[in-house]
Amino acid sequence: MRQAVLNLEESMIRQVANAGMGRDDVLKFWFGESDEVTPQFIRDAAIASLQQGETFYAHNLGMPELRQAIADYSTGLRAASAATISMDRIAVTSGGVNALMLAVQALIDAGDEVVAVTPVWPNLIAQPAIMGGHVTCVSLRPVGGLWQLDMDELLASITDATKLLILNAPNNPTGWTLTRAEQATILAHCRRTGTWILADEVYERLYFEKTAACAAQCAPSFLDIAAPEDRLVVVHSFSKSFLMTGWRLGWLVMPPSMTPEIGKLVEFNTSCAPVFVQRAAVEAITRTADITPRVVAHLQACRDTLVPLLQAVPGVEVAAANGGMYAFFRLQDQALYGDSLATAKRLVVEAGLGLAPGNAFMVNPRPEAQGWLRWCFASQDLSRLGQGVARLEQWLGLYSKAVR
Repeated sequence: MRQAVLNLEESMIRQVANAGMGRDDVLKFWFGESDEVTPQFIRDAAIASLQQGETFYAHNLGMPELRQAIADYSTGLRAASAATISMDRIAVTSGGVNALMLAVQALIDAGDEVVAVTPVWPNLIAQPAIMGGHVTCVSLRPVGGLWQLDMDELLASITDATKLLILNAPNNPTGWTLTRAEQATILAHCRRTGTWILADEVYERLYFEKTAACAAQCAPSFLDIAAPEDRLVVVHSFSKSFLMTGWRLGWLVMPPSMTPEIGKLVEFNTSCAPVFVQRAAVEAITRTADITPRVVAHLQACRDTLVPLLQAVPGVEVAAANGGMYAFFRLQDQALYGDSLATAKRLVVEAGLGLAPGNAFMVNPRPEAQGWLRWCFASQDLSRLGQGVARLEQWLGLYSKAVR
């Protein structure tokens, strides 16, 4: 087998989840999904499609009606000064993960230089490595209770030799979000160096701050400021904002000249997304007002419930999250707790608390990942968050006494 594949690490989040499989007493906050089922009207659209016998292949790029609905939706989110997003820039994919992989397959040759901002969901770093790319990481840092990007460090890392810059904002796991000024600076720099930008914006709508940059409440997007032919590929998904994680449907927005080439790659990867899933997606995206604002309001309530509770736990540091569905926090006595994967496994076994380890979101893993844990707070029952914090606090006290 290829060495790049052999070098891939098993998902650390899955390792933690496997440690708790079959245990009903574990409070599970490890995966990045809500525990709310997909709305009934979306499920009904898929059922109707199946009952009508729509079980055949679709166009590689997606059904025209869904591509147009996505284009209209994306345009509707943009500020008045932004360009219209046309259907010829849209490709429907079998999940956001597939969208990201297609983009990397299209852009990265073996030996190409890639820069990624971390901590970040591990797939974003693994995918260019699978293609033989060399990934350099620029780390966010918590400063004064907020996650911040050292712009000088990032720009210095992007040279004429850099083929691709990978950014995820709002960020998984930190909730960090790029500002409009930062996006403009990055875009201008990448135009000078000829670097492609792969922007993972799947959490765009899960944003808690008010902004004038977007017609709806959403995070700043590169699509607000980029020209259609800029070297920019933006990834979206139906998973988070539409409560459709298991449906595996996403989309790409890209330069029009790139779209036919992505269609070729779709053929060689998945051929197409299932028609009945696409029918459900048309219903979801055209009725987004019935879903997303409520989801965002609830997630904000979850965040505002969990974060103060964590901040009150001695020895815990939490940096603010402006978007997403996660609290990323640190156990301050790193010498005591050590490796975050081992800590997460102990929490499952000894406290019945399922969290994701911080070193799942770093390369190799880097020292700054140690001591960090990610908590997905997308819970319908807010009391579960309080129960989880109580278990964490009790375990911290018992563990500290046991090792000292």
